[in-house]
Amino acid sequence: MATYSERLSEFVAQLKIEQIPTTTAEHAVLHALDGLGCGIAAHAFGEAAYALSAVREYGGRGSATAIGAGDLAPADAAFVNGTLCHALDLDDTHPNSVVHVSAGVVPAAIAAARAADASGADLLAAIVAGNEVSIRIGNAASGKFHARGFHPTGVCGVFGATAAASRARGLDAVQTADALGIAGSMASGLLEFLADGSETKRLHPGWAARAGLSAAALAAHGATGPSTVFEGARGFFATYMYGEGTDLETQVAGIGNHWVTDEIAYKPYPACHYTHAPVDALAELLAQTPLRAEDVETIVGFTDETGVALVCEPAADKVHPRTPYDAKFSLPYCLATRLVTGRLDVGSFTPEAVADPEVAVLTPRIGFELRQYSPTPDAFGGGVRIETVDGRVLEHELRWQRGGAENPLSTDEVLAKFRTNAAYGLPSEHVATLERSTLALATSHDLSYLDALATATTRK
Repeated sequence: MATYSERLSEFVAQLKIEQIPTTTAEHAVLHALDGLGCGIAAHAFGEAAYALSAVREYGGRGSATAIGAGDLAPADAAFVNGTLCHALDLDDTHPNSVVHVSAGVVPAAIAAARAADASGADLLAAIVAGNEVSIRIGNAASGKFHARGFHPTGVCGVFGATAAASRARGLDAVQTADALGIAGSMASGLLEFLADGSETKRLHPGWAARAGLSAAALAAHGATGPSTVFEGARGFFATYMYGEGTDLETQVAGIGNHWVTDEIAYKPYPACHYTHAPVDALAELLAQTPLRAEDVETIVGFTDETGVALVCEPAADKVHPRTPYDAKFSLPYCLATRLVTGRLDVGSFTPEAVADPEVAVLTPRIGFELRQYSPTPDAFGGGVRIETVDGRVLEHELRWQRGGAENPLSTDEVLAKFRTNAAYGLPSEHVATLERSTLALATSHDLSYLDALATATTRK
């Protein structure tokens, strides 16, 4: 009987653009565009500049394009782009797998496709293949990677990046299975950044994208990987889950019939997804009943068990974020900033914003309440309860966060987000070219339009 790796590889190697449902292809290109916009904005604001500086220190040169650079080796370009696309924490997430999908898959697919002189249709097929693999590996142990301290974007995303790179360069099913087997030894990503607000999480999709290119290249040149990388006694799930129950069979059995690419959620805010529903719930209450910070006695945010671990505890760290990146994982900070400033955007996570005394006075009055929105993290539900100084109690919650399949952003809203983000670092003509050409990817024979990414600049 074929192993899981072999079954996934058959799907990846044989996937043709004609097999992808129209709606799935449309979702894939919109998410690709959204991810690139997030990366351009990150570069424009000088975020994660160390990624490009580090790869250039070793003198790696090539013809691949990265955001803000046009002369890198493909694996280096994939690393830089993957890191940038995730740097603002504004990139998409699949709710059930809790994988930031596009940040790892799209950079790997683009780098491999450009190196192979692939068509737009091949690039699109590679992106969809990578999405489907990343998400299904995460779905097999939904929420359990976080519980064990792993970041699914890194540990699961490396398989999606490998699938994308393998499809983009045209590996056959046997080679793709070897590449997935090799990728199992590259799966990485710890959540320990939460201990001090450091920035390692940003690197995880970058490492995944780079590893995906490396695994595909090694397999193309004859390296082998274990075909039982997923189900083996010393394989991925046995070691990373260590006895926890998983269900990869259901995920693999549905590939090619049910398209999980359609389920990926967009992020309206540049912060952990578990802050979004509470922030939106607060915004709705404020629209109905305008309040100032001095009107509020306490605020209680609602989230599930995974959300508590990521954005609510330890309480002392969340009440007083130590770094701008730390603030992205603080529900008290995000709620206080939305109430005090009336917004939560890229500018809310600068050193100056995090030091805002009006916000700092409010955060100690913000707590949390554990609520169960689903047996698994399926849509980042959440809400808030406000108690005012004059004794009123206001409460609202969202079962599904804005941007997910159940509470979607419109195409126009996604495109507006891309245009805003891309305009931070690119002139309007390049923004328009990227949008137009990416949306037409399925019929494109020339990917040179992606060279516009290299012209991205930082803000003065």
